[in-house]
Amino acid sequence: MKANTVYLKIDQNVKVSNKKIILQDVAEIFCADNNMTKQIGNIILYTVKGNKNETLVFSVMKVVSIIQKEHQDITIQTIGEPEFIVEYKMPIPDKKWIEYIKLVFIALIVFFGSAFTIMTFNTDVSVGDVFNDFYYLVTGVHKSDGSILEIAYSIGIPVGILGFYNHFKSSKVHDDPTPLHMEMRTFEQNLNSTIITDSSREGKIIK
Repeated sequence: MKANTVYLKIDQNVKVSNKKIILQDVAEIFCADNNMTKQIGNIILYTVKGNKNETLVFSVMKVVSIIQKEHQDITIQTIGEPEFIVEYKMPIPDKKWIEYIKLVFIALIVFFGSAFTIMTFNTDVSVGDVFNDFYYLVTGVHKSDGSILEIAYSIGIPVGILGFYNHFKSSKVHDDPTPLHMEMRTFEQNLNSTIITDSSREGKIIK
């Protein structure tokens, strides 16, 4: 392997939180010369302007041209996507009390969800009977029609499904991917491809 050959591996979607985006933020860089690797990694790819989240689409040719402007005597080999997405997310201040509130909220959901599951199982999956019994235990009156329990249940089901399928936080670790996890990865790939295709058609790819 020649010392003046640099290998770049860029994923289709990269998330950053620094306005000054350097190459090592978006690419894996390898070269036999470690000093060259560090120099290339510190090259500025783009500087985000303004104070808002941004989704940027880059052509790998942009990366190659930036590197060769500063290092004309090297050969660049790219591995991966010809276009890639860089998502800039504004850094969020660390608020531990919010994390504690989330923890308590999730613990309550798990507790009451488990209790509800056990009760419906013991009544042969009769949700209506569970609601009737619970309503009677709390109010002391047998209800004759729908109550707030049915309304909350009807709203909670679609809200829970939407939250679960969108899984707003992507930093999840699974030892064995579930079918839902694989579908979400397929959705992300399709979403990335759509963003790149739309940007290409609109001439918004940074080249």
